[in-house]
Amino acid sequence: MIRWIWVFLDRPAQRFDDCAKFWSTVTGTQLSPRRGPDDEFLTLLPDPALFAAASVKMQAVTGLGGVHLDFDVDDIPAAVRTALDLGAELVANHPDYAVLRSPSGQTFCLTPSGRAMSTPAPAVPAPDGTLSRLDQVCLDIGAADYEVETRFWSLLTGWTSQPGGRPEFARLRPAQPLPAQLLLQRLGENRSTSAHVDLAAQDIEATAAWHESLGATVLRRHEHWIVLSDPSDAHYCVTARDPNGV
Repeated sequence: MIRWIWVFLDRPAQRFDDCAKFWSTVTGTQLSPRRGPDDEFLTLLPDPALFAAASVKMQAVTGLGGVHLDFDVDDIPAAVRTALDLGAELVANHPDYAVLRSPSGQTFCLTPSGRAMSTPAPAVPAPDGTLSRLDQVCLDIGAADYEVETRFWSLLTGWTSQPGGRPEFARLRPAQPLPAQLLLQRLGENRSTSAHVDLAAQDIEATAAWHESLGATVLRRHEHWIVLSDPSDAHYCVTARDPNGV
């Protein structure tokens, strides 16, 4: 059983400080002290007065970066065996965590439970009062791999599968309150699976405008979501979903 989910924003080292400031602002969090052998890690910490657990971390990386997930579980070796039986590839097996890849290439980690078991952070008000919340990771899956990846993530998480608002989407929702759900998107091309984050927003235009003022760039507008890039050119979406929803 997945006890907690961590959203890891992997961002290029040369733009990491700008990205950390940006994501701290839009998530209403404070930056933890840097840690790791090269000071490459930090956590976005909610206001202690909210009594909410952190759920977003950042890592400075070489290359373009991206998004990966950490799943806190009670028994890492058992979870690794399950993932391998479902078609995952073991990348690294450390004493206290394991790094794996899904059948078509999305990196994730299995990590020890007990680090965070609390209420997910609430929606964040922009200066104009508009609420938004980083609450979803979208897995962008090549058309040929969609069925395999959908089965893999559904069985790995044990979460409830629901159809999306469009035929190319499906959603996996945890039964217990966790800070993020998964959206599975079937692409119109064949390539390795990757991931981006989505924010639920009361007003997607107002939220996108706020993000632009902080250094983001609007790339594409759709009826129910807007695609942007952050200060490192990593893509993410602001979507017309209830930011107070589970």
